[in-house]
Amino acid sequence: MTHTYTVNGMSCMGCKASVEKTLSNVNGVINVTVDLKQAEATIEMTSHIPVVKLQEALLHAGLHYTIEEGGQKNASSKEINHSHTHSHKKPSVPGNGIYYCPMHCEGDKTYDKPGDCPVCGMDLVEQPRLISKQQYTCSMHPEVIKDEPGACPICGMDLIPLEPGESAEDKTYNELARKMKISVACALPVFFISMAEMIHNNPLSNLLNMNVWNWIQFMLTLPIVFYTCSMFFVRAWKSIITWNLNMFTLVGIGSGVAFLFSVVGLIFPTVFPDEFKTHDGSVHLYFEAVAVILTLVLLGQLLEARAHSQTSGSIKALLKMAPSEATLIENGEDKVVSIHNIIVGNLLRVKPGDKIPVDGLIKNGSSTIDESMITGEPIPVDKKEGDKVSAGTINGTRSFIMEAQKVGADTLLSQIIQMVNSASRSRAPIQKLADLISKYFVPIVIAIAVLTFAVWAIWGPEPAYIYGFVNAVAVLIIACPCALGLATPMSVMVGIGKGAQEGILIKNAEALEIMDKVTVLITDKTGTITEGKPSVNKIFATEGYAEQDLLQLIASLNQYSEHPLATAVMMYAKEKGVAFIDVKDFEAIAGKGVAGTINDQKIAAGNLKLMEQMHVSITDTLNASILEEQRLGKTVSYISVNQIAVGYVAISDAIKANSKTAIADLIKQGVEVIMITGDNKNTAKAVADELHLTNFIAECLPEDKLNRIKKLQAEGKIVAMAGDGINDSPALAQANVGIAMGTGTDVAIESSEITLVKGDLHGIVKAKKLSHNVMRNIKQNLFFAFIYNVLGVPIAAGILFPVFGLLLSPMIAAAAMSLSSVSVIANALRLKKASLDS
Repeated sequence: MTHTYTVNGMSCMGCKASVEKTLSNVNGVINVTVDLKQAEATIEMTSHIPVVKLQEALLHAGLHYTIEEGGQKNASSKEINHSHTHSHKKPSVPGNGIYYCPMHCEGDKTYDKPGDCPVCGMDLVEQPRLISKQQYTCSMHPEVIKDEPGACPICGMDLIPLEPGESAEDKTYNELARKMKISVACALPVFFISMAEMIHNNPLSNLLNMNVWNWIQFMLTLPIVFYTCSMFFVRAWKSIITWNLNMFTLVGIGSGVAFLFSVVGLIFPTVFPDEFKTHDGSVHLYFEAVAVILTLVLLGQLLEARAHSQTSGSIKALLKMAPSEATLIENGEDKVVSIHNIIVGNLLRVKPGDKIPVDGLIKNGSSTIDESMITGEPIPVDKKEGDKVSAGTINGTRSFIMEAQKVGADTLLSQIIQMVNSASRSRAPIQKLADLISKYFVPIVIAIAVLTFAVWAIWGPEPAYIYGFVNAVAVLIIACPCALGLATPMSVMVGIGKGAQEGILIKNAEALEIMDKVTVLITDKTGTITEGKPSVNKIFATEGYAEQDLLQLIASLNQYSEHPLATAVMMYAKEKGVAFIDVKDFEAIAGKGVAGTINDQKIAAGNLKLMEQMHVSITDTLNASILEEQRLGKTVSYISVNQIAVGYVAISDAIKANSKTAIADLIKQGVEVIMITGDNKNTAKAVADELHLTNFIAECLPEDKLNRIKKLQAEGKIVAMAGDGINDSPALAQANVGIAMGTGTDVAIESSEITLVKGDLHGIVKAKKLSHNVMRNIKQNLFFAFIYNVLGVPIAAGILFPVFGLLLSPMIAAAAMSLSSVSVIANALRLKKASLDS
């Protein structure tokens, strides 16, 4: 059966490819065809698929669609609103005041105020502000607040930057720390009073009657239950009434039952049967267990709050790179302005040691730029007039003037922060296992606790009921679904942040997971293996034609093309002072070349396939000369006039310095590297021989790349595709993982799951190692969480008692539970120090 959907918001081939790829992976979907012009997606499926399932697939792929009921085409039509941000559009920039759950229980859902997650009960975490707007104040007149530096209107003193207040994470931590001090102050006396009862001739009984001491314990426990740790019971109640059972359900039930039992035992001891009483007829009270358990759980939350702050440290480090002001050149004078007042086209002066304020082009001067914060490469890069510079990078020892080209949220740094912030909240497929277990975890633990009490009450030694009660509470307290829930998102958050610091931008967690499984890398040649900056080496003209005339013809023809080879020809023509001529009937033939009419002559420039398509006559002498150039690794474009080949242009593109070592490293890791290029076989072979590549495919059209990837995938291979051109976007979208060179086009970057800022193959080696490290870290976390719960719950139930006579105190269980989540986060933080170099 086939259904038609309306897809709003698509604006490029990358959108089309992303929608087709994502929806094709939905179970039950046979085929997906997207008509970009009509904004329609036609889906062939085995049976009707609920709209919510399509929405989940899009969200998991990092595409934020909203699916609504609609009646556009037929009764089954639905409307898919496309709201994910394109690199060529201004992205939305969430600021402080937006909160989300660190376990992403509800996907990308956010809240406008702090609180608890309604599903898992954890503290909501505030998103970092992606663009930090600095404000200025006067040290003598704090009521003065300005958006840019200058003089105080009251006293004339220079305004100083307004120090930002506490972040939400710091506020949470400080509040928990304050409550922790109160809890410890109350819990320690309760604990010591309880422990004194175990001492022979209890010294406290000589001071006051034990019943009085019990009332003192009760009074000291009240501030813990009703103030410092009251949120645990609130969360537990919410989890029960919404049936989103979580860790706080267990803590609330366990400690709540123990507290109520102790209160009733203190005030109405006669209502309990003898099985709950000691030999002297008093009821066992558990105020010390309640106080210590809740305090230890609070300690766990305190440690988690601090650890959560560290996991988002990479985003915070990126935010610190963003400069707050710039030096604007206005009417020939320098003026310091706020970064938010810069507009495209402004001329800015960048002094030695300053941060580059926005993305732009050097107009006057030269310098060396430290780009390590964006590319991960420590060696400064030489920049001259005409070179691009990026916001947040640091100028060296020379001053220069630049023109602003991208400002605000459009800068590379802002887009990196946006991508990292979004990707760190995405869910990896491996998390589905933890989600499935967590769904049934709490009900199973509660059932085990009830069974524990029953087994001890029936078959346990005296006082059997007391043993049963204590062990049932220990079972509830020690179980920790939180460790399972945090295992994946914490590693993903730290790993994606680590990647950003190394110049590896990952769109979502799924791409990170799949990258670890990649077995084949398909790589384009131009701009990926080579520098992507081709230059003309030679123009050859047959007898009867002058080289200068041929240069004018092909330069005029290529002025309408965006291909890198066309740019090289135009640059060469400009250097030679050649004037361009008007072209009629211009046509760009994908993967072949260009054609048009100049002065009533049919001109064509391109590869042999184009010549064959246009039935161009080529002499053997010309072919022999071209073959020699190709054997030297040069790309050759035939030039024809009125269907007769009259010459050629030889263009070379240097191989990147680290391409050879990167390919060798990938092969060592078991990745098959295949170079696919539209160049002829001779040129492709020359490049492949230099790189020691045994597998390459030449003379490929864009659809050939796509079909090759589909064929490999049909063979069960996990394919990554690396490219940088607009012709690569369909192949990038089809691959299991698309890798775009940061030097490439917006469409190529939009179609990919991973973007390499520096744009070389060494970044793929780093990405592969990063994905391996993250997946290994996730598996370690999941293993620890599984083993902890599998061993902890039976021990708490008393499985060791029959053999070793050992029982687990609920207080020790609380300490273990609190530290389990912290241990998972601490393990994830190890990724920050992992090296990605070979």
